[in-house]
Amino acid sequence: MMAKAIAAMLIRIGSVGLIAMVAIVGWQVFGRYVLSSSPSWTEQASLVLMIWYVMLASAAGVYEGFHIRIVLLEERLGGRAKPVRQVVALIVMVLGLVLLVYGAQLCWIVRGNVIPSLDLSRAVAYVPLPIAGALIALFALPQIISGDIIDREAV
Repeated sequence: MMAKAIAAMLIRIGSVGLIAMVAIVGWQVFGRYVLSSSPSWTEQASLVLMIWYVMLASAAGVYEGFHIRIVLLEERLGGRAKPVRQVVALIVMVLGLVLLVYGAQLCWIVRGNVIPSLDLSRAVAYVPLPIAGALIALFALPQIISGDIIDREAV
């Protein structure tokens, strides 16, 4: 149940981030074409938001099972698809751990760099990488054990 609450929160945060990015880009377009003066911070702010909402939503996607997979192959394999799903879930978990480790290292390396238009550490943009990596790894674990992509609608 805790994982379900976390995934739902990630989707809400991602939705808010997407809405905020649309508003920021809208402001940028308005500023450029109507005011003839585009705000300097909008492009970097929208890029930072995009990194945040995409990474958090990708972690939720692993939990919810809405990540890309080839359903036709699963249907053709029938009961033999279980070990394939377990291997795929293991690969997803390893990739999550790679994001965790290398994302944390990236944050550490760029912590002193500043995004000039936002006056924020560049690490702020990359913090979702290790967070999403840890969550992806955790959300893939039950799929490795069971071999099933859980239908979250039925739960």
